[in-house]
Amino acid sequence: MSTFRQEVMKYEKLCEVNGVPEETVMSYLVELSQRERYDLYANYDEEMPADLQKEFAAGMERILKQEPMAHVLGYSWFYGYKFIVNENVLIPRYETEELCANVLGEMDRYFADQNTIECADVGTGSGAIAITLCKEEPKVHMTATDISEEALLTARQNAANNDADVTFLCGDMVKPLIERGMKLDVLVCNPPYIPQEEKMEKSVVDFEPHVALFGGEDGLKFYREVFEDCQKVLKEKAFMAFEMGWDQRERMSALVEEKLPGWRYEIRRDINGKDRMLFVYRNLG
Repeated sequence: MSTFRQEVMKYEKLCEVNGVPEETVMSYLVELSQRERYDLYANYDEEMPADLQKEFAAGMERILKQEPMAHVLGYSWFYGYKFIVNENVLIPRYETEELCANVLGEMDRYFADQNTIECADVGTGSGAIAITLCKEEPKVHMTATDISEEALLTARQNAANNDADVTFLCGDMVKPLIERGMKLDVLVCNPPYIPQEEKMEKSVVDFEPHVALFGGEDGLKFYREVFEDCQKVLKEKAFMAFEMGWDQRERMSALVEEKLPGWRYEIRRDINGKDRMLFVYRNLG
């Protein structure tokens, strides 16, 4: 039998050899054992139970082959909520939590006096953004769209698991909202924004849906679509919020100015100082 320390050190060395971040070992063990990190460290020299060691070894074997830890676990945490993830949806990223926090702040700023905030999450994937906003702001009436029926099955299950009241619509970007004559206070979108030819890590390309990753030749294909259609679904006073690539500031600014001349917009930085969020305002000072 091995101790927790021996198992962790063994797999940290294997991670280094296989190009996997070493911190993945402890993160996976915390989730698998359902013990707090400090508790594991305090009992580092205890023997690891045989059943846990077997499950840990099997999971680490998959992780060492570049399979994402979230797929091995079958879930991921986002904004304190637990989301099922699989090959049909993008694994929620920490950067997107910042987008949600910023959107919630802007809702408070502009719509504090409203009883209901009509909001849509376009290209919802796992439903992480839609469900988080719905749970964190009780005024939100949330609709979420996705072109993938398989993704929506996962999103609906996540909404049920998190007791979130979200209406899910299958269709291409904003089109399902237009078809239903909807009018929004807030449109949120984390579209595929990676240029088609950009090289990605094996753990992303081999295991996550390409439809949720790549945004055409320059990565801006889906922003163009939303900008061209947004006036059909936005109220006279409304805002849109997008996640974006860290290196897209100049191209994104030019695109907003071309498609939505006169509209105020801001590109915001994330906690790492990278340009990662675009906010576009319609008649909001």
